[in-house]
Amino acid sequence: MKKRFITALFALTLAGCSDDEVGDVSLGLFTLKDIKISNLVDDKIPGVTCHIASVEANLSFSDPSDSSIACRQTGAITPEMLATIDKSPSGEVVFRKSKSIFFKTMKVRRIFDADSQTLMYLSYTTKETEGSFKHSLSTVPLWGTQAYVEPVQTP
Repeated sequence: MKKRFITALFALTLAGCSDDEVGDVSLGLFTLKDIKISNLVDDKIPGVTCHIASVEANLSFSDPSDSSIACRQTGAITPEMLATIDKSPSGEVVFRKSKSIFFKTMKVRRIFDADSQTLMYLSYTTKETEGSFKHSLSTVPLWGTQAYVEPVQTP
């Protein structure tokens, strides 16, 4: 019986692992919650890598909504790459992950701020928790990249 339980627990642990997971921190001996750290390389701007940290609760129907995101330039960012992205004020979703069987999803959305020549990456959940939609923001300035456009000087 004990061996079956350990085998089942091991299988559940492996099921939670993913190819993009780069870190896993236990929150303690008496909890089934861990902080998982995933990396995300933007498909359209592969010169940007984001790391997303979020709490995952093993054997739970819903993971907590808290998450944080940090994005950095890790390669070239070209004008050709920038030409392929959605430049609307709401940007586009570049990553999504289910956080609950009850329709809660964590998403990462890329938004381009043309005035400051900056890519913004917003991590958020789609279900209100304790009166708030949890979110986190990281920015990647285009300064120093091939995609940077000098601002027009007005006299």
